[in-house]
Amino acid sequence: MELKLINDQGESTSTLEAADSLFGRDYNEPLVHQLVVAFQANARQGTRAQKGRAEIAKSTRKPWRQKGTGRARAGMASSPLWRGGGKIFPSSPDENFTQKVNRKMFRAGMATILSQLVREDRLSVVEQLSLESPKTKILAGKIKGMGFEKVLVITDDLDDNLYLSSRNLPNMLVLEVAQADPVSLIRFPKVILTKGAVRKLEEVYA
Repeated sequence: MELKLINDQGESTSTLEAADSLFGRDYNEPLVHQLVVAFQANARQGTRAQKGRAEIAKSTRKPWRQKGTGRARAGMASSPLWRGGGKIFPSSPDENFTQKVNRKMFRAGMATILSQLVREDRLSVVEQLSLESPKTKILAGKIKGMGFEKVLVITDDLDDNLYLSSRNLPNMLVLEVAQADPVSLIRFPKVILTKGAVRKLEEVYA
């Protein structure tokens, strides 16, 4: 599999030979869907909480007598059937949303996503992406000069200058290979890999 190698002007200068097992895999939509759902579920904190009928600050006195009023029977105002009453199955603060994804499935899913990015011409490779000083304006101009607006950059070595320069750019995210995730790969319309990142990805996922 040959990947497109671009220069600072976004022009294709040559190609880079890469592993077919990582960038030439057939698309597996159910696997990608499962991977994305599991990743988003594992990111949930589960800190929401609701009150059950025992936790509602209402009187436990019977609202009216059992018989003779013509109304339905009622035991207490904190009943889940009443407005302002407790929830029948309340959400607890320690609710666990995690989903398990096997290592083999995760590797196959990441390879599937990267392969699809290549087929859709959304993935490009650069020699190296680095800055001499932490300047957001310089990085924004460099990315714009390549012809990108909203882009994900995956690098083999994230230096401080590159990281600090990208923090205030809302349409750009810079990650190391170990931080690459399926949601970011799908969310951004364009993905840039450094040469070193391609080799590291091959070591991890190929």
